[in-house]
Amino acid sequence: MKESAEMRQRYLTTVKGILAMEKTAVESELKNKTGILDGKLFAKIITAGAANIRANAEMINALNVFPVPDGDTGSNMSMTMDNGAAALSGEELTLFEAAEAVSQGMLMGARGNSGVILSQFFYGVARGLEGMTEADAVQIGRAMKEGVKRAYSAVMKPAEGTILTVARESVEYAVANINENSDAISVFSDMTEEAERSLERTPELLPILKEAGVVDSGGMGLLKIMEGMTAVLEGKSVTYEAPSAMQKSTAAKAGGFGVDSEMTYGYCTELLLQLQNSKTDVINFDMDNLNAFLASVGNSIVSFMNGSIVKIHVHTLTPEKVLEFCRRYGEFLTVKIENMSVQHTGLEEEKKDEKPVIEKEFGIVAVCSGEGMKETFEGIGADVVIDGGQTNNPSAGDFLQAFKNVSAEHIFVFPNNSNIILAAKQAADMYKDADVRVIESKSIGAGYVGISSFDTSSGDTDEIEAEINDSMAEVETANISVAVRDAAINGVNIRKGDIMGLIGKLVAISTPDIKKAIAGVIDKLFSNVKRFMLTVFCGAEADASVTEFLKNYFKEKVANGEIYLINGGQSVYPYILVAE
Repeated sequence: MKESAEMRQRYLTTVKGILAMEKTAVESELKNKTGILDGKLFAKIITAGAANIRANAEMINALNVFPVPDGDTGSNMSMTMDNGAAALSGEELTLFEAAEAVSQGMLMGARGNSGVILSQFFYGVARGLEGMTEADAVQIGRAMKEGVKRAYSAVMKPAEGTILTVARESVEYAVANINENSDAISVFSDMTEEAERSLERTPELLPILKEAGVVDSGGMGLLKIMEGMTAVLEGKSVTYEAPSAMQKSTAAKAGGFGVDSEMTYGYCTELLLQLQNSKTDVINFDMDNLNAFLASVGNSIVSFMNGSIVKIHVHTLTPEKVLEFCRRYGEFLTVKIENMSVQHTGLEEEKKDEKPVIEKEFGIVAVCSGEGMKETFEGIGADVVIDGGQTNNPSAGDFLQAFKNVSAEHIFVFPNNSNIILAAKQAADMYKDADVRVIESKSIGAGYVGISSFDTSSGDTDEIEAEINDSMAEVETANISVAVRDAAINGVNIRKGDIMGLIGKLVAISTPDIKKAIAGVIDKLFSNVKRFMLTVFCGAEADASVTEFLKNYFKEKVANGEIYLINGGQSVYPYILVAE
């Protein structure tokens, strides 16, 4: 009996051991499938996050505090994510290699404040995963905390109720809930759940959001990225349309064309243009005029008209000019722009490591949009003008290329938009071949006055920078635009379709009458008796009779005042008023 009991005990012990090993093996297999984050899975969640924010970009753009058609947060974050996804080569990468590739792609492609913060978040994540081939829940949590730390450090004065808050609170919640049963799915699921709750709280932290009746757009963008990531981890299908060959080549530095390359061969630009009766006489559309323009900006031209649709093919160094010209007559059905220099790998590889030749001591880079405005900034001293502004924020890579083109020892950068400053600073930190000073010009007016006062006679860079900042201190810039929704901001009731006058970040007036709006803005701008000069950038939608009213009203309002009218050609704002 005793022997039988011992044998039975040994048998049970053996069975328990086998079951325990099988359980461990099953758990290990499941953990390898879902619990561990490796390079392959990281690539999947990045592309899923990029796909989801791209699908929601327009909704995010609409979450604009001011009801002006200039929201671009969703577009900026989407393009930033796309550049990260495009940097993945498709090869088998370790977790850190994949995270580092994504980080570099996003740093180069970062646009707008939210895009820069997002790129810095993923840069921190990459640092937190350094040297790892894979990561468990605890390691993922640590990397995410490093991402939050890096994102906050990117902003001089971090504001709560923004994308920073959503990132921090979602990561803190997820990390606090990590236990022995946690895996990649649970960490990302917890982050996503808390991100949604955190986003709903943003109006309580940022009064301007509550007043406008919206949540933070950057926080919404981060939530959509997290939702896409979590969906893939949970086994759901997320369709991602890979960026174009041009974008992937740029982000991943494939084809030998990178930040130090020079544009030699131009862009192959193809488009289908739907002519519109509201813009032109479709039946009598002048193809000769179009072809003459194309010949002035490019070559290899093929263009023809089929009914009301115009097909265009042109090789040009300035595709933006082609697009701007064509939009005078209609809207695009399709557009394809490809960098032909990418095809010339050998030539570009030879130039890739060349340092720029320093040709002068001081140089200026400025950002603005509209042909007239660009010509104006070049006329007052800008060496390189980057095409961009509201709804079209340039990337850090755009700034890097501009810095090289300036070929100066000291470069002063005028972003001319508060949403572009971080991208300019990020590029300045990355550029090592010159002393780059980012002037925090938050408006076209500030940049215009700052460059106009540019004086290098002292030869002292610090003194030059101080004088620029002093000159911009008293400048006020006002924008006239159409309200796209109802709102109530700083005590002003706004109705969709109203003409708004915005002075800095304040809504000065909202009225159905554009002349009344302009008069109200001029009254407020020149309540300061020291001001006597008004520069007006007239946009693409400026009206001659309104412009004449503006000029006459100013002359009546300001005795001995000076007014300068410039055909800026900018979009979104029919009039930009700069008061000095």
